[in-house]
Amino acid sequence: MGQAREVMDRLTSAMTARDKETQAACYAADAVAVTPDQGEITGQEAISNYLSQFGESFPDVGYEYLQKYEAGNVAIDEGYVTGTNTGPLPLPSGESLPATGKSIRVRSCDVAHVEGGLIKQHTFYFDQMELMGQLGLLPESPSKPGA
Repeated sequence: MGQAREVMDRLTSAMTARDKETQAACYAADAVAVTPDQGEITGQEAISNYLSQFGESFPDVGYEYLQKYEAGNVAIDEGYVTGTNTGPLPLPSGESLPATGKSIRVRSCDVAHVEGGLIKQHTFYFDQMELMGQLGLLPESPSKPGA
């Protein structure tokens, strides 16, 4: 196992254990993360705060791996984020939605570029509509005419 894979595995373990200190220690001080919901996040502490907010919304957060890849200084995880929404869900506006009590299993992919044993760039991919739908936060579909 190479350095990129080791760091990515350590980060995933820290996230599911809700270990904010270890999460932050996986990132370089000037790391950049790109997320579907918050856009670009810069800095070790800001990225760790982003991950911790998700853990507060889904205290039983888990990750089901489909595939783990490593090529040089890049680690890629493909799988499902799982959990039960028992805490408020922060929105990009700064507001938050109350917990729904619903469970999720959302497909995701993470790509991390590692330099000197730390993540320098981390791109998170997940479908926000899938997440919102599983939480019951999407409006009902309008009825078809004539139905």
